Amino acid sequence: MDITPLLLCGGSGTRLWPLSRKSYPKQFVPLLGETTLFQATAQRLSGPGYAAPLVVTNAAFRFIVAEQLTSVGIDPGAILIEPEGRNTAPAILAAALWLERTDPDALMLVAPSDHVVPDTDAFRRAVEAGVPAARDGRLVTFGITPDRPETGYGYLELDGRPDSDDPQAIGLKRFVEKPDRAAAEKMLASGQYLWNAGIFLFSVKAILEAFRTHMPQMIEPVAEAVASGETDLGFLRLAPGPWAEAPDESIDYAVMEKARNLSVVPYSGGWSDLGGWDAVWRECARDDRGVGLSGHATAIDCDNTLLRSEEDTLEVVGIGLKDIIAVAMPDAVLVAEAGRAQDVKQAVSALKKKKARQATEFRKDHRPWGWFESLVVGERFQVKRIHVHPGGALSLQSHRHRSEHWVVVEGTAQVTVDDTVSLITENQSVYIPLGAVHRLENPGKVPIVLIEVQTGSYLGEDDIIRYEDVYARK
Repeated sequence: MDITPLLLCGGSGTRLWPLSRKSYPKQFVPLLGETTLFQATAQRLSGPGYAAPLVVTNAAFRFIVAEQLTSVGIDPGAILIEPEGRNTAPAILAAALWLERTDPDALMLVAPSDHVVPDTDAFRRAVEAGVPAARDGRLVTFGITPDRPETGYGYLELDGRPDSDDPQAIGLKRFVEKPDRAAAEKMLASGQYLWNAGIFLFSVKAILEAFRTHMPQMIEPVAEAVASGETDLGFLRLAPGPWAEAPDESIDYAVMEKARNLSVVPYSGGWSDLGGWDAVWRECARDDRGVGLSGHATAIDCDNTLLRSEEDTLEVVGIGLKDIIAVAMPDAVLVAEAGRAQDVKQAVSALKKKKARQATEFRKDHRPWGWFESLVVGERFQVKRIHVHPGGALSLQSHRHRSEHWVVVEGTAQVTVDDTVSLITENQSVYIPLGAVHRLENPGKVPIVLIEVQTGSYLGEDDIIRYEDVYARK
């Protein structure tokens, strides 16, 4: 029987600002290496013994999820769309109820999509070690052998010690909240505690029974949200009305901390939740002075420092730095003491109070057909660069307040303006008058890149009247 991975990817990752933001969080970013954390998670849980991944995400990320899975050769299973974030318990319950209809005897492996697990083989062996207990009706979690007195994680207290170095499921005594430093040092010294990684393995039947026993009030609204969900281009949109009635609870609080049929598989093969830039520094390649560099970054006489540039035209240079994190984006720069990495979320809150767009949004805005970014914004004009994937198509639309001028710089575009359809190639342009019904499509095999110049009294993205849309956006 194959294991069905459940990938949870609705988080915002504010501690890794400015690289991770609400509009495009850390799980979709190539933080370490060429693949994203989401792609690496899906690859780790694919192949023999694993079914197609089941994904729970939100509407804004649904096309990103499908595109990133397809680009690494993974055929996605169902993608469930949460109308709003209600924490992990409703998400897991919705997936279990969906699986109950299609594969009631399935085993579910719940995994956050933003963790780093370098040793895939060791992790799979740990999963295999938990399968017998999961088939026997146990709720299996995976605990990370701690290597420091970490105060940012919850802990798992073991009911005993493993009698072998091979991975095995053993008794779990209790869940422990994030400790202070003194308590974390005692737990580390005792050898009886593991970090809670938030990764679980159980049968559909066992987790549904656990919800019925420990959180019965969640069953009805989530079941109704699944049953009344709408299929939309291969996605399942959970019904928003009943979903809003589901208690906003974590799976730990709703079920795990109350259950008595718990087992844990200790795992020592390397793991990080990349919960801050200090964790990124620990996981990245570093020189003999502890300096990690990424992108166009240069360090001179620095120690224990992370320097990143996420823009090809922006060079970051550090001189004489010690215990510093510096991350440069085209529209924002973070400089922090390494020991204050967990306080980055305070910066995001401060920027939100200032109503700074950089708090939650990127200059580059991703769409199901590709992406665009604003290059220059004036009082009555805006210049954008637009990238359209092969086969991509913008909606058939018009604007009330602006006209547009498109110049194709790469590829060949098929352009509709009212009743006229034409092909526009490199170094050709087309004018879109205010109010004209228009569409841009990429019928070719290579991406289209064009420069768009907008002029008008209002240039907001909500000035769009859609008549047709292949992506069924409202």
